Amino acid sequence: MKIYIGADHAGFPLKEILREHLRGKGHEVLDLGTFSTESVDYPDLAREVGEKVRENPGTEGVLVCGTGIGVSIAANKLHGIRAANVHDTNEATLARQHNDANIVTLGARTTTEQMAKDIVDAFFVANFEGGRHQARVDKIKAIEDAE
Repeated sequence: MKIYIGADHAGFPLKEILREHLRGKGHEVLDLGTFSTESVDYPDLAREVGEKVRENPGTEGVLVCGTGIGVSIAANKLHGIRAANVHDTNEATLARQHNDANIVTLGARTTTEQMAKDIVDAFFVANFEGGRHQARVDKIKAIEDAE
């Protein structure tokens, strides 16, 4: 799977760990930054990852900031992006199965390294179930289209 990954300065150390973890699982991981703990603005990284996921069907994304909240809010401003800020493997799985989430967001200050690895593993093995969930995802898309 092709995965775009990005983080702000607070998320940088965890992003580095997740990038290598995902590569070790055989994924093609494209790192869009940041590349240090020097302060950057998380909306810029969220937008870049979101745009890449949107422009390249079949790709997914990972975003990390201090809490995962800021990057989730920013990424979800982009048409076609469904970024889910998750805290455990159950939420990661359900975000994919029920909401067709295409970006997972994590908090470096709120998620342990092992839990973050477990979350991305769960997120990337789960698949959208469609069925009754498709109508709901279609309604999300209709909201986007109405703007």
